[in-house]
Amino acid sequence: MSLKIAIPLADGQLCMHFGHCAQFAILEADPDTKSILSRVDKTPPPHEPGVLPAWLSKEGVKLVIAGGMGQRAQQLFQQQGVEVLVGAAAQSPESLVQAYLDGSLEGGENVCDH
Repeated sequence: MSLKIAIPLADGQLCMHFGHCAQFAILEADPDTKSILSRVDKTPPPHEPGVLPAWLSKEGVKLVIAGGMGQRAQQLFQQQGVEVLVGAAAQSPESLVQAYLDGSLEGGENVCDH
């Protein structure tokens, strides 16, 4: 079974401020084979509280890898059944997802202060 993972983008890398990104990379991965199946970049709807969790959930996303995200946004994602990993470094979506699949992606400090 595949897993959809969303990563906020800025200049092709992970955007450190989740709510301010202009695009999301949505990658479909196979956890069994630890491989990335596909990537689609999508423009999110305008940022308002609660909009992005509902939108990404509708897109089938089950995990968001972020640099920083406010506590309220994390709660809204959890209510949608979407797991959140914060504290990731600004890297390409593919390297972040591959590290997650390999079990080597570590969350770090949440760089969001609201």
